[in-house]
Amino acid sequence: MKRAVVLLSGGLDSATTLAIAKNDGYEIFALSFEYGQRHGIEVDSAKQIGQSLGLREHRIAEIDLRTFGGSALTGAIDVPKYRSDTEMAGEIPVTYIPARNTIFLSYALAWAETIGARDIFIGVNALDYSGYPDCRTEFIEQFEQLANLGTKAGVSGERFQIHAPLIAMTKVEIIRRGSELGVDFSLTHSCYDPAPDGAACGECDSCRLRLRGFRDAGIKDPIRYAY
Repeated sequence: MKRAVVLLSGGLDSATTLAIAKNDGYEIFALSFEYGQRHGIEVDSAKQIGQSLGLREHRIAEIDLRTFGGSALTGAIDVPKYRSDTEMAGEIPVTYIPARNTIFLSYALAWAETIGARDIFIGVNALDYSGYPDCRTEFIEQFEQLANLGTKAGVSGERFQIHAPLIAMTKVEIIRRGSELGVDFSLTHSCYDPAPDGAACGECDSCRLRLRGFRDAGIKDPIRYAY
């Protein structure tokens, strides 16, 4: 059985990505991060998702991106609410965390090389997303090239592949695919600004994209919302 490192944030996209990797026959090594995010509850969701879907191993790396700040998710900046589709698609919001996916993929690459895995899965999406530059196909392709140029395994001819199975899927398609694969979406967390009791705000970009996806898929969103 081939091994794969799967980046697991605790959201519905990463949960569906994990389910896809497992369905494709990979032995799953999941990697999550505690990085000083205001929505740290997502790590608890990642643990529950991993337990529900079955993993070989799940590691949680502790890093502190608050050291650099620059984002509403790691600093004292208000999370934007009720942005229009045009705003979400046309500008990079303050919830963007500088170089986050580059950092996460670098950690995944290091672990993959260590355990002999040559496949890395990440749940980025280039359609229903908030304008993040590190969620695009171009970024994934360039990181894969970097992985094969900057590692011992890569220069020895053992090619790494970065899988982004959701990259061209709509949120509706992602939700339907996850449902087909048995993902328990009640365990997932997507909100950028959850209430103290963990309820999703229903107002941030991530909540709005999620709610619309479930509505259009004709499936009830099973998580709790504050409003």
